Amino acid sequence: MTTLCETCSKEVGSVACPQCKEEVLRLGPHCYLCGAQLAIDEVCGPEPPGEDDDFSNRVLCSDGTCIGVIDEKGICKICGKPYVPGSE
Repeated sequence: MTTLCETCSKEVGSVACPQCKEEVLRLGPHCYLCGAQLAIDEVCGPEPPGEDDDFSNRVLCSDGTCIGVIDEKGICKICGKPYVPGSE
């Protein structure tokens, strides 16, 4: 089973906790079993707005409750849901 990050929709990997030695998902900076600090390589999160963003050509999220914008992969930058054409 693949677990996706709720923030960025990337696949969440696992890491061995240095304290309890259990294999845990990389869902944050701490082990969710014992609270120990984990070695996290990258931080998930929405991409910051860039200078080259073209707001006139943006595609808004098709989820009626989200204010996000669809990225080049067809995924909302805020909620992580895929774009569904015609659902606006």
